[in-house]
Amino acid sequence: MTALDAVSVHTPAFRVPLEDLAEPLGLTDIQVRLFRRFHGLDRIRFDPDRSLGGLLRAAVDGLTALRGNEHRVRYVIHGRAMPVVVPYPDNPLHDLCRELGLAHALTFTVTHQSCASGLLAVELAGRLLTGDPAGDALALVLTGEKAFTRDARLLPGTSIFGEGASACLVSANGDRDRLLAYASAQRGEFDGEFGDLAERFQREYRASLADVMRRAVADAGLALDDIRLVLPHNVNVVTWQRLCHLIDFPVDRVLLSNVPEHGHLFCSDAFANYRTARERELLREGDHYLVATVGAGAGATFSAMVFRH
Repeated sequence: MTALDAVSVHTPAFRVPLEDLAEPLGLTDIQVRLFRRFHGLDRIRFDPDRSLGGLLRAAVDGLTALRGNEHRVRYVIHGRAMPVVVPYPDNPLHDLCRELGLAHALTFTVTHQSCASGLLAVELAGRLLTGDPAGDALALVLTGEKAFTRDARLLPGTSIFGEGASACLVSANGDRDRLLAYASAQRGEFDGEFGDLAERFQREYRASLADVMRRAVADAGLALDDIRLVLPHNVNVVTWQRLCHLIDFPVDRVLLSNVPEHGHLFCSDAFANYRTARERELLREGDHYLVATVGAGAGATFSAMVFRH
């Protein structure tokens, strides 16, 4: 059974107040107030002195369980939202693998589910490991990217992206943080900038995410009441307040404290929230938790995973 053997997260110490982003992002005073008072954003994390490769390396450096197990890593998967992040022929992912002694691993990137690609990477890692002849094989799943353009930093009217990275060791037979169910729904009609479909996307957003959350919980043989904690994507606070009302789930069991502290960290939100849950001892052994996220870009992807801690 797919399991997260170890998780490391890098979130930069440097944080920028929303007001300082108004000019570079072209935000009006009203839009800044909307993000702060309505959406619950406050400061956005950036790492101006680190490249993409540096971000990923900072996360891997905290993954102490990797040391001495490099030879067991058969797959390295980078889940990211942006299809292009560096100019050709640069390849920071392959450079990092060579630095880490992982040049032997099958290495690739998944991007086509945008911010939901991090969960897809975990699911793919589990499938690859299940079919791997080496019983002790591991996969290294990475997330993290730079907010390097205005389009990469701003989701108009909804959220502002920050920077961070995560590194996870995934096994096919681990005992901790075992994946019980994965549900995903891809909506190809919501492609590109949505155009005339933008209003419909906003209208169906919460119901679509609620559907995959319910499906993942049911596939795990559980009910929503069995979920101790939800680790959300940090798009904003009000979306989760409304979604909790829709599914009749206590909002205080959704970890929202990182929304004002981080901004939306692309595919890294789930893992940053997992770290916070562990640091605050919000998960006990045997607890079930749900990770949920939405990716919008080449269509829309709604995804949810249920784990047993």
